[in-house]
Amino acid sequence: MSARLPRQLPGCLLCAALCVLTASACAGTRKLVDPTLRIHTEGGWELGVSTRYGVVFLGRTATAGYVEIEAHFGDGPSIESTVIEPLGGGLYTAETEIYLPAVPLKFHNPRPGDELLVAGRTPEGRWEQAVRVRSDPRVHGLLLDVPPRVRRADQVGAGVYWVNPRDRHDRRLMGLVTGLLQIDTDGSTVEYMAVAGPEDLWRLVTHRRDLPERKRWIYREDIL
Repeated sequence: MSARLPRQLPGCLLCAALCVLTASACAGTRKLVDPTLRIHTEGGWELGVSTRYGVVFLGRTATAGYVEIEAHFGDGPSIESTVIEPLGGGLYTAETEIYLPAVPLKFHNPRPGDELLVAGRTPEGRWEQAVRVRSDPRVHGLLLDVPPRVRRADQVGAGVYWVNPRDRHDRRLMGLVTGLLQIDTDGSTVEYMAVAGPEDLWRLVTHRRDLPERKRWIYREDIL
């Protein structure tokens, strides 16, 4: 099925006609947000997250050089080539020329017992798991229960989210999984999932000092 537009239309009518023709395609992809990224480097691949302030990851496979970022839109993956930029504190970023599906950040330290969401991606697809916040007087930082998927080494870098209880689609990044931590307690071993949390993510915000003046995003047909 096709539609033919007159050659001469007032600007507003032409824009309206184009919006009608493309509305279904946009609604089918842009509203399906998956901020989980796979970062491909010379050393392998790792997970990262796309936020309103840019991409953030741990640099476990590379801390400099070129990378390919695999982002997932509603109609499939897109690969974007770019370079690694250090943020400090063990975090890294990389700027893409297109706007990636992104989530806001939440600078809030959760309390023990609070429920958060961990989301990652394997070659088989995306996964997510609800977890509880834990605490240990010997450890400074955010600790969580260990979901089975995170026992895979390639899931380090998965995003940790606060989820709005009134709107499950409202998710905000609170940190990245950095690995597993084992602590000996009274002859037994307790295992937690360690997280680079809100006290680390502020580096991404301050790194984007040029955010109001940064160049415009490029919109391409292959990611509509």
